Amino acid sequence: MNTKDVLYDLRTKNGLSQEDLAEKVFVTRQAVSRWENGDTVPNTETLKLLSNLYNVSINTLLGSPRQLICQCCGMPLEDSILSRNKDGSINEDYCQWCYADGNYTYSNMDDLIDVCVHHMVNDRFTESQAREYMKQMLPKLNYWKKHDASSDNNEFER
Repeated sequence: MNTKDVLYDLRTKNGLSQEDLAEKVFVTRQAVSRWENGDTVPNTETLKLLSNLYNVSINTLLGSPRQLICQCCGMPLEDSILSRNKDGSINEDYCQWCYADGNYTYSNMDDLIDVCVHHMVNDRFTESQAREYMKQMLPKLNYWKKHDASSDNNEFER
């Protein structure tokens, strides 16, 4: 779906006129009209305001050009499970279970694997297959790359 169509659909689903929306995001009604005609797209700051107003990701506003995945657990992200920052804004990098209100839930990869494996086991994945998949996939995600880079290899605990 194109950005113009997403913006029009969200505005009408929320029962807003172009003028109502313009007032909420501090632009003119003509700017809203240009977005919905596909002449322009909202700037970055306006996209953030629209994201918060409609409770959707900026990725969704732009027509979902890329599949978002949680950078902690690897789960595909949809708007309904996106995490929130401390200020209440949407965080497009994590699911609500790995990052909530500005706090990370997991600091130990094995703990996360135990939780995820429980949800992954089915007729396509055995427990050992799910565990092996997670052990290979998680270190490639940004959260664990940063976590490993800042780690002291358990020196503090020793």
